[in-house]
Amino acid sequence: MNNRERGERIRLQILRDVKYHPNDISKHIGAIFSISPQAVNSHIRRLETGGWLASSGIGKGKRYFLGDLRKHRSYFPFASNPAEDRIWSDNFSFVFEGLPGNIVDICHYGFTEMVNNAIDHSGGDGVYVSIERNMQQIMLYVIDDGEGIFRRIKRLCDLPDERQARLELSKGKLTTDPERHTGEGIFFTSRAFDRFEIDSMGLTFSHNDKFHYDFLHESEISKEKIGTLVYMSIQRDSERNIQEVFDRFTAGPDEFQFNKTVIPVRLAQYENEKLVSRSQAKRLLTRIERFQNVVFDFEGVIAIGQAFADEIFRVYAYAHQDIILVPIKMEENVSKMVLKAKSALDEQLKNQSN
Repeated sequence: MNNRERGERIRLQILRDVKYHPNDISKHIGAIFSISPQAVNSHIRRLETGGWLASSGIGKGKRYFLGDLRKHRSYFPFASNPAEDRIWSDNFSFVFEGLPGNIVDICHYGFTEMVNNAIDHSGGDGVYVSIERNMQQIMLYVIDDGEGIFRRIKRLCDLPDERQARLELSKGKLTTDPERHTGEGIFFTSRAFDRFEIDSMGLTFSHNDKFHYDFLHESEISKEKIGTLVYMSIQRDSERNIQEVFDRFTAGPDEFQFNKTVIPVRLAQYENEKLVSRSQAKRLLTRIERFQNVVFDFEGVIAIGQAFADEIFRVYAYAHQDIILVPIKMEENVSKMVLKAKSALDEQLKNQSN
C-alpha cells in the first residue's frame, strides 16, 4: 500500500468512526494506524477543509462530527448472506442523515431494490456499493460480478436477443423470478431518480428525467466484462416523492396496482431500421397483456409502415379489447397509419355486432 492509498484509508476510517469517537477521534485513529495524533490531525484538517468533517468547541472540549459532504463504499460477498436492509442500516444510512424525507425515501427504495436484485439474481460472488453525497446531488452505484442482467433476461425470458431485454425493462413488470418478485423494482426506480443507468456487457439502458423516453445504446463497459453496473442520481433539492411515481402508473386514484405503462416506440428501432413490419410490432407488443393501459409514445418516430400499425391498433386491439391502447406524440405520417388501422378496427367491430 503506497502513501496515497494509506492516506485515503485513514481518512475513510475517520469518517466511519467519528460518530462513535467525537471527542477522541485523533487518539482512536492513531491507535488503529500506529501514527501520532499530529499526523491524524493533518488528515482531520483536510477533511474539514473539504466539507467532509465539521467541529464545535475548542481545546479539550472540541468535538468532531460528519460534515455535509459524505460518502461510503464497501463490498459484500454473497457467501456472508447479506440482506439489503441491513446493508443500508449498518453501512450507509449515515450518508442520508439530515436530507429531506422525500430524498431519503427515494434513495432507500432504489438502494434496497437494486441491491436485492444483485443478491437474488446476479449469480455472482458479491456486490459492491458506493454512495456519495455532494452539495448538489446523491449518487449511488451498485455493481455485481454476475452473469449480466441483459444476458440473464434474454436467457430466462426466451427473448431473441439482449437488445429486446432492454426494451422490456422500459415497459416494466419484467421479472425472471415471478414467485419472489413482481418485476416493478427496476421500472419504478428508474422513474424515481433524476438519472438511472444499467450497464452490462456492452449494452446500456438509460432513463433521464429530463427526457420523455429511455435510451438504449452501446456501453463503454467491455462486452467481455461480466456483471452489471447500476447508477442512480438525484438532486438534493428535488421535490419528487416516491408515492407520486407509483401513482403515475396506476389507471386512476382508486387503483393501487401497477397497470399502466408508457412505451417509447422508438426503442423498437434497432440501429437504423424503419418500423414497417408485423414482426417489429409483435416485438413491441411483448408482455403488454400484463397492463390495462398502454401508451405508445411515438416521439422521435418519423414514419411507420401500414403492417406495423395494423398489427398493433387493429389485430392486437381486436384480440385484447380489455386493454386500452393510446398513441401519443405522433408525426403526421404516423398519425395517418394509426388512424387507418383504428378505422379498420371500428369496421371490424361493427361487422361483428351485426
